Amino acid sequence: MSNVHNKAATVPQGLHIPPSVVCHATHLRKATRRITLLYDALLAPSGLRSTQRSILMQIARSQVTSLSELAAILVIDRSALAQNLKPLEREGWLSVTVDPADKRSRRVSLTQAGMNKLLETQPLWEQAQASFEK
Repeated sequence: MSNVHNKAATVPQGLHIPPSVVCHATHLRKATRRITLLYDALLAPSGLRSTQRSILMQIARSQVTSLSELAAILVIDRSALAQNLKPLEREGWLSVTVDPADKRSRRVSLTQAGMNKLLETQPLWEQAQASFEK
């Protein structure tokens, strides 16, 4: 490997990086990661992560919804959502089926096992909520 790759870049003159100013997006991302860590730690005994519980909860609210509708509600790319649904479907917590009205579309619904998982995790989620609000 050449030394060119190991050398630190020099900040160009036009790029002003004040040491006391931090990007709001950076602060929000850090805060979100910390909150997620809190929820994930408290949900850990259930084997469910906060992101997974959030998806299951939204499906429960919507009853049966299309993959595209769910992606829009969760503000996530449809293909990323499909990847996130796979382990939940494998566990039997949700069902993904072809929409009878439009064979190109997929419908997502919560199974009874998924509803039971939400009920099981409710006290853990409430504990996370209370911890966050302190």
